[in-house]
Amino acid sequence: MKIFVARLPGTPVFDPVGDQIGRVRDVVVGLRIARRPTVHGFVVEVQPRRRVFLPITRVRRIEAGAVVFTGKLNMRRFEQRTAETLVIGEMLDLTVSVGGEPMTVYDVAMEEIKPSVWEITKVAVYKRRRRDPRIVDWDEVSGFDTLQKDQGAAGLIAAFESLRAADMASAMHSLPSKRRLEIARALDDTRLADVLEELPPDDRIGILGMLEPERAAVVLEEMGPDDAADLLHDLPEEQAAQLLGLMEPGEAAPVRRLLTYPETSAGGVMTNEPVILPPTATVAEALAHIRQQDLTPAVAAQVYVTRPPTETPTGTYLGVAHFQRLLREPPSTLLGGALDPSIDPIKPEFTLREVTYYLANYNLVAAPVVDELGRLVGAVTVDDVLDHMLPEGWRERDDAHDD
Repeated sequence: MKIFVARLPGTPVFDPVGDQIGRVRDVVVGLRIARRPTVHGFVVEVQPRRRVFLPITRVRRIEAGAVVFTGKLNMRRFEQRTAETLVIGEMLDLTVSVGGEPMTVYDVAMEEIKPSVWEITKVAVYKRRRRDPRIVDWDEVSGFDTLQKDQGAAGLIAAFESLRAADMASAMHSLPSKRRLEIARALDDTRLADVLEELPPDDRIGILGMLEPERAAVVLEEMGPDDAADLLHDLPEEQAAQLLGLMEPGEAAPVRRLLTYPETSAGGVMTNEPVILPPTATVAEALAHIRQQDLTPAVAAQVYVTRPPTETPTGTYLGVAHFQRLLREPPSTLLGGALDPSIDPIKPEFTLREVTYYLANYNLVAAPVVDELGRLVGAVTVDDVLDHMLPEGWRERDDAHDD
């Protein structure tokens, strides 16, 4: 049975009793001179974002949508050995030679030669933008052992296409910085913005610093204003000012406003793009707005009602309508009649500790932020608070489960 490796990322991994313990992120092989590579095992990501090694000898079966293993999974963090190669992270997109002709690798196939012994037997290659794909034997290919300055990233991106931004960020973080930058350059602006929001600060700064300033500014425009402000806070002042100057004025304005607040205040962590409607809007209109796919669950959990204008900073803040209340009201009901009168807004200068107490006290996932003029300037969501309350470097998970 042949299995093409680029189809494996994201595949659920199940233990012997049928419980899912993680997902496949990569395949580990050992390159050998003049012989086909042996498959050592899988890199499996378990929660919370921890990568461990599953030996191929413990894999009972690989089928559509599942990898099932026997025995116990060692929870020690995966560390790549010198003689090992990651198929997804390091072999895809390499330029190799097939019969003396340069080709690009977009997949490889692994095959079980005998029980629990797998080898890489086939290589899928193309010459120009996959218009002439070919599948050849491993023995026909040379060049996998050559260090390449510019490897490209199309194959790796295709393998990770279905992953959520947070999972792709985790995959990128585990790669060498050279591959991380190649992927960043190849991603489209919107996808790169989503991934940057999930990467650790050092990775984000490194990637943004390697992009052309004009493109970096476009990527910042694609990010949520609060995430863009967080990233600019981490940059040297001169670089941050340059990027703000390159952004479209309409996109830069909300980011500039957020940068005026202390980084660890309600104003510093809030989003200034919550769902806002006037009191004359109907429940049906409100439900249509919170059904938008690009909204996070925390942002979509409530609608803020203000006098016009309904872009921050808004007209006078009137109240909040929670989505559960909206579901109970007739679609024609006006939002002005569906407000929760018991929730008072918070001020931009609230500390993170005060915001945390507020959310916990009222069992909320988000809170309205109103300035001294009574205008809604944004909303703080529970995920915003968690991002800033967790220890520095939490995205790397370096100390999770370590002995």
